Amino acid sequence: MLNKLEMIKIFCVAAEASSFKEAAIRIGVSPQAVTRAIQDLELALGELLFHRNTRQIRITEFGEKLVEQAKYAINSVEDIFQRLDQQVNEDISGTVRITAPINIGRRFMLPALKPVIEKYPQIKLDFRLADTITDVVDEKIDIGVRVGVLRDSSFVAKSTAKVLLNVVATPEFIKKNGTPKNIHELAEMPTIALLDASSGRPWSWHFSQGQQFIPRSPVFMTNDSETEIEAALAGIGYAQLPSCSALPFIRSGRLTSVLVEYQPDPWYLYVYRPQRGPVAARIRLVFDHLVDAFSNQEIFPAPT
Repeated sequence: MLNKLEMIKIFCVAAEASSFKEAAIRIGVSPQAVTRAIQDLELALGELLFHRNTRQIRITEFGEKLVEQAKYAINSVEDIFQRLDQQVNEDISGTVRITAPINIGRRFMLPALKPVIEKYPQIKLDFRLADTITDVVDEKIDIGVRVGVLRDSSFVAKSTAKVLLNVVATPEFIKKNGTPKNIHELAEMPTIALLDASSGRPWSWHFSQGQQFIPRSPVFMTNDSETEIEAALAGIGYAQLPSCSALPFIRSGRLTSVLVEYQPDPWYLYVYRPQRGPVAARIRLVFDHLVDAFSNQEIFPAPT
């Protein structure tokens, strides 16, 4: 049975999630473990914390009052360990190996970590950028950044920004080729495919209600996400890009989003580390800084 502090932590995550399944993904446990923890906490408190059905959860009035008290208590406990961490900050040194998707790594990692680089010159950062899933054990990775579901429950992961998937093209391309009204019409139009480097096959495009689409006859294919963006900006075809890549160009008018009504639910950008238990101070510092940085809308633009 979990202790009371662990149950409270799970409750706070569940209070911000749309379902126990989503809460489980954020924490890195099974949905059954979240359900059991909430049930045990409800039994201990003698109050119902969530109304739930097969599709969603909704926090009760009692739960809303409790979550604010719970967050304050958890922050107080974490402050104790943060103060202890501060005592060893002067001795932080060594290499931190980080993996991230190519586009996120090139566009956001350096701005996010520049304060760490300037304040702690004794920390050496080793970046490994790839759109494929990196084997964190073989590559000796300390920290990873990934959009979407993390399937390894042994990771310690924190969700940060929400990422939307946008089907986009240039205004000139849309004027020439037309706007698709649905996914079937999109399949008949020129598309740009991002290839999975490990299999050589195009990545699936995702849409609402679990629908997926694989470009059948793309006019342009690449295994590099930066080249995919450049192809879209060149007016070659429609592409499905994450909001962190597409939003600056949508806002400037260089790209236009279509099929907005078919957008899937937002994905999360996760910062994770593969090991549980004691963590070197330098790794914890970089990990916590990345979580804060990718939650900062100035560094990682949020969907509007």
